[in-house]
Amino acid sequence: MNLTEKHKKQLRKLGHSLKPVVIIAGQGLKETVIDATNEALDAHELIKIRLRAGDRDERKQILESLTEQTAATLVGQIGFTALLFRRNRKKPKIDFAKRS
Repeated sequence: MNLTEKHKKQLRKLGHSLKPVVIIAGQGLKETVIDATNEALDAHELIKIRLRAGDRDERKQILESLTEQTAATLVGQIGFTALLFRRNRKKPKIDFAKRS
């Protein structure tokens, strides 16, 4: 889903109070992490991820791979924390129209 800057701003505001639900440690991106991310995105649409692996470039590659494999959108990243969004087409939880 292509998000406008306005939508990203709204999602960052919503994501500020979230706790990380997926933590990627030194072993990198494994199938179990991808499965856990998919489940969390299905349940919540907007999730926070903690990356405790490698340097900045390695974290960037991990996030690019994760967003590609989960069809999620990277809303933002600060340091070791990233915010991902994927619309749940059956039961959407976040309504952008109401948050204008």
